[in-house]
Amino acid sequence: MDVLRLGLIGCGVMGRSLSESAASLDSTEMIWVSDVDEDKCAALASDLDCAFAASYEKALARGDVDAVMIATPGFLHEEPALAAMKAGVHVFSEKPLSATVASCDRMIEAARDASVSLGVGQVCRFHPIHRKVRDLVRSGGLGEPTVMTIYRLGSGFKGIWQVPWRTSRAQSGGTLMEVNAHEIDFLRFVAGCEATSVFAVGGNYINREVDFPDAVLVSITFESGAVGSLHSSNASTIGGYGGRVDCEKGSLVFPSFWGDDAKLMYQVGDSDTVSISADDLKGDLSPVAQEIDAFAKAVLAGETPPVKGEDGRAVVAIAEAAYDSVEQGKPVTL
Repeated sequence: MDVLRLGLIGCGVMGRSLSESAASLDSTEMIWVSDVDEDKCAALASDLDCAFAASYEKALARGDVDAVMIATPGFLHEEPALAAMKAGVHVFSEKPLSATVASCDRMIEAARDASVSLGVGQVCRFHPIHRKVRDLVRSGGLGEPTVMTIYRLGSGFKGIWQVPWRTSRAQSGGTLMEVNAHEIDFLRFVAGCEATSVFAVGGNYINREVDFPDAVLVSITFESGAVGSLHSSNASTIGGYGGRVDCEKGSLVFPSFWGDDAKLMYQVGDSDTVSISADDLKGDLSPVAQEIDAFAKAVLAGETPPVKGEDGRAVVAIAEAAYDSVEQGKPVTL
């Protein structure tokens, strides 16, 4: 098998992004797309020149794909994933892996029982600045990370956020899962080990239409003793997305992860500060295309995907613990 034949379940914004990226790769071929919104599904299928079905059950019954990409709302990941696995089909799930740890566990167990791969779309691992920070830290020259800080700030639930499921924690997982799955995964990715405890404070200050905190400060302690800090906000008039990683022998600062001014600066000891533009780190493929290509090549080679189900579960567990900590007013042990 030289090419991974793919189906798509969920034809929304991320479904279109995933399928269009997959269609551009040599390692994958789009066979069909499915969605309960048949008009949306048919339109995407026309653009991709592939088949479509109004239900994933009908699509899977065709028996002509090796893997599916799932881009439905978070609380709707498990059911199609289990159906695909039962059919012997590999699964690539958008983040969050699911909206609860219990659901993640069922997906991981089902993949193991069916001997199929379960990958997760933690795409920021493939963004230039995110990846370079991790690579520099793991290279060893800066020493082990000690304190990591990342912030992602915005001003409310606008645009694609103005749909009912995104305002429900039970359905989307709330901001800490639906959006900050990326930042939580980044902190864990850079730390290189598992989290042991979480302490968080926050509340719902402005966006009363949602049933979860719209601003949270999260502190994550890792097995190594390193501490990761996340400032998540949908209540910030002036937004921003950046952070820093302080290590035993030096520091890395990234004032902006993307945009025209996206760059990374780092310094080891008393040496000169090195500045790297995100433009200098870009590859030939987009981050979304890179994550799909990496998943496909791993499956084709019979290897574990670079971002596996357990990675997705770890993110959901940290986010759940953060919500619990906000509600309980105390640290939560993982």
